[in-house]
Amino acid sequence: MIEVIKPGLYSSIQDKGRFGFENYGVPISGSMDQFSAILSNKIISNNDNDAVMEITMIGPTLKFNTETTISITGADISPLLNGESINLFKPYIIKNGDILSFGKLKSGLRCYLSVLNGFKTKKIMNSRSMYTNITKEFRISKGDILNLESKINSNNTISLNDFEYKNHFKGPYIEVYKGPEYEKLSIKQQTNLFNKKFTVSNKNNRMAYQMNETIENNLDSIITSLVMQGTVQLTPSGEIIVLMRDNQTCGGYPRILQLNESSINKLSQKHMNDKIIFKLI
Repeated sequence: MIEVIKPGLYSSIQDKGRFGFENYGVPISGSMDQFSAILSNKIISNNDNDAVMEITMIGPTLKFNTETTISITGADISPLLNGESINLFKPYIIKNGDILSFGKLKSGLRCYLSVLNGFKTKKIMNSRSMYTNITKEFRISKGDILNLESKINSNNTISLNDFEYKNHFKGPYIEVYKGPEYEKLSIKQQTNLFNKKFTVSNKNNRMAYQMNETIENNLDSIITSLVMQGTVQLTPSGEIIVLMRDNQTCGGYPRILQLNESSINKLSQKHMNDKIIFKLI
């Protein structure tokens, strides 16, 4: 098991998500950056859907009271094992009593800690993903005890070079498709969407990312309709809102664009004041 000494800013247990309950108003949730989460699992030969810890900006301090194997991917939050710096994208064997902590954020926003065979928090609706009013807690807290298997794996692991991975964080381009209400926009509005740089506002979280800049909007609200992870909504005041993993399942704002899966992952590693440019594909 793992004892949470310090929880960090916002750390939660996530897997690929909670599917099949959207008609009851339950979001899919899951790791914000699915690419990084799955990669962390692959490094230690876990299944893709094994639960990981998603760590945002400021990392936790964790005491391991069992042996296991770990990997960390995603944002570089300067991970430390017993006070010594360790690398991303590599497996590490953990001994009973080891302390994992984090330092300064160097790149990205969210990192992913995997343990051998995943975190064994309670499954609800076929998922371990933490979410308000579905799971008992929506994030980890000081003093929490997190269950895992006492097992190490030193044979079926891989180490990766981060060279190819860096493109996941760099560059402003966010690839999108046309949304259901896109064609209702004027040519001027459409042009502004793709020619303007948008800035991530301080209103960014697991539910949605809002941009600082606005575009003119004279569209009528729509009848409440299905929305998805990655749906880009245009509010009556011209604000751009990108729905993320904990999004509501329906909404009444025009759905002007739709991010692909890769772009949701990429946007989840952007933080306040980062610039993005929508790129139509």
